[in-house]
Amino acid sequence: MSTHKRKPPLNSGGSSKESLQPPVCQHRDRSPSPIRGFNIPSPLPTRRNRTCSAAARASEGPVFSGVCKGFSRSKGHGFIIPADGGNEIFVHISDIEGEYVPVEGDEVSYKVCALPPKCEKVQAVEVTITHLKPGTKHETWTGNVVSS
Repeated sequence: MSTHKRKPPLNSGGSSKESLQPPVCQHRDRSPSPIRGFNIPSPLPTRRNRTCSAAARASEGPVFSGVCKGFSRSKGHGFIIPADGGNEIFVHISDIEGEYVPVEGDEVSYKVCALPPKCEKVQAVEVTITHLKPGTKHETWTGNVVSS
């Protein structure tokens, strides 16, 4: 004789197809967004959504130097190769200081900030171009092109 109790059916009465239907979920109102449906929100902490404590820790940290591996203005991010030869470091568009959009080969200085949730990776913050790569065209954030 079995001691297990039988669970009641999901839907009493009706056909077996009806009993397998999931329960009706309540609609949750979301804040309006002009880009809803086009982009997935980035999980990376940008200057706008970085916590005050993370920003304070980053600003107190040491300044590093490196070379811009590449930066895509349309994508809003790029990568820096550290001068000490470590792994490439992610940089978000909101963390670029100064009037020029970085291009491949520009020498930069930066600080680092840990990326949540595990804080095992870092991203560059307070990024400043220290030397423009000679012989390249540089664009300002306003769209003017300057030859260096």
